[in-house]
Amino acid sequence: MLSVALRTLRSRSITFVGSFVALSLGVALIAVMGLALASSLHAPDRKPERFAAAPVVVRGADTLRVSTPIGDRVQKLAQPRAVPAAVVAKLKKLGTVVKDRSFTVRARSGPGELVGHPWSTATFGPYEIDAGRAPHAADEVVVGGGWAKPGERVRTDRGTVRVVGTVRVVGTVRVAGTVRVAGTVRVAGTVAGRGFENAVFYTDARAAQLCPTSTQLAVDADPAAVRTAVRGSAGVQVLTGDARRSADADADRDSEALTAMNAMFGTAAGVTTFVSVFVVASTFAFSVAQRRREFGLLRTAGATPGQIRRMVFVEALSVGVLASAAGCVLGSYGAPRLSAWAVDGGLAPSWFTIGSATWPYYTACATGLLVALCGVVTAAWRAGRTGPTQALREASVDTRTMTRGRWLFGAALLLTAAVTLGLALFSDPADLLHRKTYVSRPMLLITAVALLAPVVVRPLTRLIAWLPARLPGAGGMLARENAAAGVRRTAAIAAPVLVTVALAGSLLGATATLNEAKATETRDQTAAFAITPASAAGFDAATLRKLRAVPGAEVSATTSSAVYVLEDGVSLIKDEARAADPGPPAATAHLPIVSGRAGDLDDDSIIVNEEWQRHTVGEHVRVWLGDGTRKTLRIAAVMTAGTGNNGVYVTPRNTPGASVSRVDVALTDGADAHAVAAGLRAAVRTSGGQVFTKEQWVRASYPETNRTTRMGFLLVLGIALLYTGISLANTMVMATSDRVRDLAVLRLAGATRWQVLRLVGAEALMVVAVGGVLGLLVAALNLAGMWSALALLSVPTTIELPWTTIGAAVAACAALAVISSVTPAAITLRRRAVELAGTRE
Repeated sequence: MLSVALRTLRSRSITFVGSFVALSLGVALIAVMGLALASSLHAPDRKPERFAAAPVVVRGADTLRVSTPIGDRVQKLAQPRAVPAAVVAKLKKLGTVVKDRSFTVRARSGPGELVGHPWSTATFGPYEIDAGRAPHAADEVVVGGGWAKPGERVRTDRGTVRVVGTVRVVGTVRVAGTVRVAGTVRVAGTVAGRGFENAVFYTDARAAQLCPTSTQLAVDADPAAVRTAVRGSAGVQVLTGDARRSADADADRDSEALTAMNAMFGTAAGVTTFVSVFVVASTFAFSVAQRRREFGLLRTAGATPGQIRRMVFVEALSVGVLASAAGCVLGSYGAPRLSAWAVDGGLAPSWFTIGSATWPYYTACATGLLVALCGVVTAAWRAGRTGPTQALREASVDTRTMTRGRWLFGAALLLTAAVTLGLALFSDPADLLHRKTYVSRPMLLITAVALLAPVVVRPLTRLIAWLPARLPGAGGMLARENAAAGVRRTAAIAAPVLVTVALAGSLLGATATLNEAKATETRDQTAAFAITPASAAGFDAATLRKLRAVPGAEVSATTSSAVYVLEDGVSLIKDEARAADPGPPAATAHLPIVSGRAGDLDDDSIIVNEEWQRHTVGEHVRVWLGDGTRKTLRIAAVMTAGTGNNGVYVTPRNTPGASVSRVDVALTDGADAHAVAAGLRAAVRTSGGQVFTKEQWVRASYPETNRTTRMGFLLVLGIALLYTGISLANTMVMATSDRVRDLAVLRLAGATRWQVLRLVGAEALMVVAVGGVLGLLVAALNLAGMWSALALLSVPTTIELPWTTIGAAVAACAALAVISSVTPAAITLRRRAVELAGTRE
């Protein structure tokens, strides 16, 4: 049977080439992503940057460590503690002590976002005066990077950056004055650095005004003496040697970048494997269906069902071995280019390169062989069941397209999708909003719909072709009947379109729907106005007094922090928290309360959401505040879980050291909104705050899909489009070459060459429409599940389908299908119709 299989491959070169290309590209992509994942497992040891010349760096407590039965659990504190004053006094006796501060600055003519520091810290880093002198006045700065020269006057804007978990820039606010900063500052000098940050140095006094909080010190003293001085101070760290890199800004950026890359490439690898199996299985199934007469002849000649099955497996193995080897070679060339793309796109740190790991090649090769063999399991079984009488069958109408196995597996997958969705909605609706869930669920439904597609192909084809079939001429009617008669062919061609449309609609639609739901939450929970400060220093007491004095305004000032809770005795969970004075939040924040009253919030209580393990009003919970202080609080009220943005509420007393980062304003009865807005703007004019109306705040804070997530989805959709495009082209060529006699009959019946080609093109468009409708159905069902989960979480919203992307995907599939069907048909029709009618299939 080996020789028969090899001869069959030579005689069916189109099928072989199409399967080979699809599988080799799949193996290449798996190898590329495996190499990227292997290279992103470990980051290189980064040397200290800002404090490379500092003998010692002393940091206050910045982590919360809680002991559990299964080990310590650690979380980063939202409000790191300053080094105790008593410790600072001891350190000053040992040597020079400099308080470090970092804050964001934006220059209109500069390189974008800059980082401000006190000048005294420059001596502990890789900086030296290149020209000019050190700053002496509040309006003098020293810059790095060479973007300004001494003597120039630079207008800068103070960035409104607040870091809690991830950085979110609410807006850039100009403040009247000098550096804080819609004012003008004079460049007193420049410094030459190593390029790891765009630094702006102020005098120490001015830096302390812009950033009052300092959590780490640079100490010029003997390290042993420093350790002795801080001994007994809980949480205080002494950093020396390479450990000083922990004091650099965003010290965890490498590990965070690697985590994001792992998630992105892992998702892409999973989709690659799914699509490759799907495409290969569909291609081989259609190939076997086309060859039923060939198998019938072999059975007539004495071949057993086992020999037929072995022949199909040998063909798949031959394609798998060659394609896997070629894919690994392609992967070795593609991986470095993917690495460069990730670095250039900002998805990976500049040091990221492909390593020398070999296991991705073995994994990709084994996966390719497994995909090739698994893709023909069902096809080989059906091939073995072909009877000798199949050689005599001349009818082109497909019969028994739905086998027992297809019914069984399709129904089982559909039932599994429905049951798991029901269980998730009943037990944990929030799980359906997680990326890992809305990325994996479509694959289950896509496979189920593809298996059951032959059931709906005929009625769906007749429905789509209802109007064209009634137009003058026989073209519409023939296209409808040909597509409806060739159910296997139509289902096989529609499958790639189904995958593309379903993935595009499900993935991009899920993120768009979730973003719209978050915007709805913001809209519902915002009162008349929201006011943000000009800097991370927040609003001062004088500004707050002015805001509260505005007639017709009910003001609630809030700060951002975090609260930590130990669930099940082993999981230390961090929840975003806002601190507000008791009373006003009930009127200004519009909290989604389901039990209790927001007005009952006091210094000994907390407002939680339904995701908390314990969320009964009146119950007491043990928590750790943003600075690590342990406290027991009473639950005053419970909010809905929502999309996960509903954190917890405490009072300012439970967020010591946090600055006011937002002010919510509601209108009292009879107040004029325009007059109140004018009063609010006047109150914050000197401090630089920005007043947003409700709709302006919703637009300004409208959530956007994480850039890494968006790029990951584009990578996934690119893989799907590449794979499905190859499969679609291959299947269309196979289907058209199999219809030589049909085309000949049309020519002998009087149809012109152009009429036949138009008919072939119309059939291709009709089949693409079938795949598009099925894909749209899958996307709609997936998004309906997310919409139901949001409704249960009390966040009613609309389903957002990415119509532009779906339309572009369908258009690309339609163009590819028409080209792939009309081109081989045009080549075939160059021969005489009588010769074509006698062609042996």
